[in-house]
Amino acid sequence: MTKTVEARYEEAKARYAEIGVNTDEALKKIQEVKISMHCWQGDDVKGFLNPEGELTGGIMATGDYPGAARTPDQLRQDIEKALSLIPGSHKINLHAIYLDTDEAVDLNQIEPRHFEKWADWANEQGVGLDFNPTFFSHPMMKDGMTLAHPDQEVRDYWIEHGKRSRKIAEYLGKETGQTCINNFWMPDGMKDNPIDRYNPRKRMMESLDEIFAEDLNEEYTQEAVESKLFGIGAEAYTVGSHEFYMGYGLTRDKLICLDAGHFHPTEVISNKLTSLALFSKGIMLHVSRPVRWDSDHVVIMDDELQEIGKEIVRNDLLAKTNIGLDFFDATINRVAAWVIGTRNTQKALLKAMLEPIEELKEMELDLDYTKRMALTEELKDFPYADVWNYFCELNNAPVGMNWYEEVMDYERDILSARGKEMAHA
Repeated sequence: MTKTVEARYEEAKARYAEIGVNTDEALKKIQEVKISMHCWQGDDVKGFLNPEGELTGGIMATGDYPGAARTPDQLRQDIEKALSLIPGSHKINLHAIYLDTDEAVDLNQIEPRHFEKWADWANEQGVGLDFNPTFFSHPMMKDGMTLAHPDQEVRDYWIEHGKRSRKIAEYLGKETGQTCINNFWMPDGMKDNPIDRYNPRKRMMESLDEIFAEDLNEEYTQEAVESKLFGIGAEAYTVGSHEFYMGYGLTRDKLICLDAGHFHPTEVISNKLTSLALFSKGIMLHVSRPVRWDSDHVVIMDDELQEIGKEIVRNDLLAKTNIGLDFFDATINRVAAWVIGTRNTQKALLKAMLEPIEELKEMELDLDYTKRMALTEELKDFPYADVWNYFCELNNAPVGMNWYEEVMDYERDILSARGKEMAHA
């Protein structure tokens, strides 16, 4: 523990105490928060099922920064580096295409054994695992459709994939001792205006009902369903709209996933959290940063990220909310992207924990909006960063920009060599 960091923390602690905030208690709370860090930032969503295949489903990774992971071992190595620079204990979010096997298998053939190495690694690292079936980047995604396709053969293929993904998620939850959230996102939609919006949604509903027909132990796995406004090639119509999945999740007792980039530019998910919390069994978050559309930029400490943190903390929703990240940027160092995005998400939550929430709520009930505004504005100048730096030190994570030098060393030692190997391959 450096004296400077500790001394600054003690000063910050005293200042927050003046407004009734216990920083030690805030540190205990943030220590317990697990962020589900997404594996697909490390390789630009290629996976290992068909890494040379085209990325489809209305998503796109841009940039060619050297050093992308091209094997499961490389990806795990990169994740380990990122985790070493992030305070706390967390989870890793997998997609089905990230299987680790020498077997030639398709998405409708995958089994728990194809993810054994991930489970073993997670236990070695002390992290949990989440999961996602992969309904994109595959020839059986036909005409922009999977579970909503009019061809029963196409639907059956993806129904089988969905069923198998549930068994894998159950296995991962059993093996790690942490509930595996299995998130379903299907990119089904149309480029131009459909005549029939009803029946594709009916087919999607029936397909999902078949996938979820078997009851699984929720101690091991819980399912979430994720909506989207549009994607490339599905600009006019998305089968799995927010209204569709809100209805499906509430009536089927599933978690509802809110992705920060999956709504109209005038909408924010921070304003949706408390509404869903009143009616749903739980929420899955995909914290991302849309720039004019669902462009999956690295999460920065912007207003919306802070509002998400405030809504979760102010309304005591941490126990009901699973916080995950979802971005992929190949224009910058991929390990740095993980570190920046995850640390920022933690910072937003910690900053919210350092508010005198009950006092602010009392002001609001008393209609004292003047004091409410005055205090929330003053809080912007409070030394939350000193509390954050202390949190990093407590967890043996780098303080400030010190993590950056470690990433640059890693780039020179590991990533650069990897890029040269790819160039000669």
